[in-house]
Amino acid sequence: MPRYDEVEVGTELPARTFTITRADLVRYCGASGDFNVIHWNERIAKAVGLPDVISHGMMTMAQTGRAVTDWAGDPGAVRSYSVRFSRPVAVADDDEGATLTVSGTVEEKLDGGRVVLGLTATVGDSKVLTAAKAVVQLS
Repeated sequence: MPRYDEVEVGTELPARTFTITRADLVRYCGASGDFNVIHWNERIAKAVGLPDVISHGMMTMAQTGRAVTDWAGDPGAVRSYSVRFSRPVAVADDDEGATLTVSGTVEEKLDGGRVVLGLTATVGDSKVLTAAKAVVQLS
């Protein structure tokens, strides 16, 4: 876990990549109970105007949060976390799926050892989350 006195505004979180495949979507359907057909049926996803089957928004949010907890070293250090979904993550029916890249920067140091992280989540050149922020308690 980084220490509060070791980070400054502008400190960058190491970029993380997460691969999301169709098999991951099926597992997430089972774990979350969200069996909406847009997450597993390409024909229906395209019929409703999506580019392909899409990842669950909560799965994208969870992977982004994982980058924060890995950096913090303790999931319990996250005091708040919020995002806005800006673009769906289309998951191709191949062995590559989609690659989610997450990065972040310390935007503010707060009293009591807390920092505000601004987070970026992209697939290719497209931002899939906006206004993604986390407040993390550091030692």
